[in-house]
Amino acid sequence: MTQPLVAIRSVSKYFGEFQALNKVSLDVRAGEVLCLIGASGSGKTTLLRCINQLTPVDSGGIWLDGELLGVREEGGRLHRLTERQVARQRLKTGMVFQRFNLFPHKTALENITEGPVQVQGRNRAEVQAEAMELLRRVGLVAKADAYPSQLSGGQQQRVAIARALAMKPMLMLFDEPTSALDPELVGEVLGVMKELARSGMTMMVVTHELGFAREVADTVIYMDHGAIVESGPAAEVLGAPREVRTKSFLSAVI
Repeated sequence: MTQPLVAIRSVSKYFGEFQALNKVSLDVRAGEVLCLIGASGSGKTTLLRCINQLTPVDSGGIWLDGELLGVREEGGRLHRLTERQVARQRLKTGMVFQRFNLFPHKTALENITEGPVQVQGRNRAEVQAEAMELLRRVGLVAKADAYPSQLSGGQQQRVAIARALAMKPMLMLFDEPTSALDPELVGEVLGVMKELARSGMTMMVVTHELGFAREVADTVIYMDHGAIVESGPAAEVLGAPREVRTKSFLSAVI
């Protein structure tokens, strides 16, 4: 069997006395969609932030595409990577947050082209052509010259997804991407994410949208108190959970 795209091994993270992650281990294979569910404070977002190196792990390790993230081994000891080295590794992932975090003074098109041109040093004309294709993909070609203040929340989130995709990541991380949206706007963002999943993009999604998880996820993981309680195919975890804590959570939210 080929090695997983993401390999997480015994990852723990503390914030002071609070243990946010407790020896979390999991694999994500290329092309897989994994949904993380659980109550607020269960460690889901912290795990994504550790993968994207916004939060350093305290113990354990995370490998992306066979490369250990955040540290290097030398002489039998681990040494933290420099910010430049971390930034290079981070280019392999795209992250979409609850809040859209668009540049307010730039148009939708400019928001998408900024990273590839400024960070990756790519040709502007080529990047703009790709950005227009991404806007078409998320249904917003007509809004290319609109500023964030002229877009709805759902439209802003779709631009944020296009911006992350413009960097050509091998892994997309979504941290409750619809939680800040009005209910009528949730569907348009989930529609883009479903299309991404069908296209074969590897995705890890923190979500409360259980219908989306049931339809799209290959694997669903239920987390509680920083640990993985249950993991398996979406139909099993959401339809016939084995663990009492999973059953209790699902009965409370459905």
